[in-house]
Amino acid sequence: MADRVYPSAKSNPQPPQANNSGGGGRPPSFPPSKGQTYGATRQAYRPQPRKLPPPPRRRRGCCCSCCLWLTLIIIAFVFLAAIAAGVFYVIYRPRRPTFEVDGLRLSAFNASGAGQLTSRLELNLTGFNPNRKIVYLYDAASISVFSGGVDVGDGSFPAFIQEAKNATLLAAALSAPGSQTLDSTAVSDLKKKTRLPLEIDVDTKVGVKMGGWKTKKMGIQVRCEGIDVGVPKGKAAPAVTSPSAACKVKLRVKIWKWTIP
Repeated sequence: MADRVYPSAKSNPQPPQANNSGGGGRPPSFPPSKGQTYGATRQAYRPQPRKLPPPPRRRRGCCCSCCLWLTLIIIAFVFLAAIAAGVFYVIYRPRRPTFEVDGLRLSAFNASGAGQLTSRLELNLTGFNPNRKIVYLYDAASISVFSGGVDVGDGSFPAFIQEAKNATLLAAALSAPGSQTLDSTAVSDLKKKTRLPLEIDVDTKVGVKMGGWKTKKMGIQVRCEGIDVGVPKGKAAPAVTSPSAACKVKLRVKIWKWTIP
C-alpha cells in the first residue's frame, strides 16, 4: 500500500526575484548604515611603545671624586705643615718665657668697718727669655693680687721688648681698688690675720719676633701662688718678702666669644 504524503502546515514561499531591467540577477544596492560608516573611518588600535626614563646622571661618581681630591689636599696640607713645624723647631728650639717673684712688700693694709680696704704693695717680678733666636714683644700688663678671693691690690707693668737670653726686672706699685666693698665677715677676718696668703695674676699679650718676621700677639696669663706676706702693725717698717713662688705661664687663645686658657 502506498504511503500518502501530507503537505506541511507552513509553506516556504520562495523569495521574490528582483525585476531588473538588465536582467542580470544582481541584488539591489542600499546606502551604508551609520554603524558601517563609523567602522570604516575608525583606525585600528595600536599600542604605543613605552618611553624609558632617561638614564640618571653620574652624580655619585662626581661627589666621590670631589671628596677624594679634597681628602688628598687636606692630607698634603697637614703633611707640609708638619714638615714646616719640624724645620722651625730644629732651627729655633722655641721655649716659653718664665717668671718669678723677686720681692713683695705690703707697706699699708687697713680694713675699715664700712667695708673699704686700703692697701699698698710693692712688687718686683723678673721675666726670663730662655731662647737664643727669639725676641718677645710684650704689651702693657695688668696685675691683680688676691687673698682668699679679696682683691688686695691692682696695678700694671709697662710694655717692653725682651731680647733673646735676657732677664727683665719689672717693678710695680699696687693698691686696693676703691670700688670694692667688703662685707662685715670679710672685714673681721682680714683684721684678725697677721700674715696674708697671696695669689698674683698678670695678664698681657705677647708677640714673637724671629729675624724680620713677627707673629700676631696672643694673650698669656702669669699666675704666681704660694706667697705669704706679713701684715704691717703700727708704725714699724714692714720687711721685704722674697718668696720662692711658683709662677706658671698659660696661653690664652680667644675663639670668637670664648677664651681658652
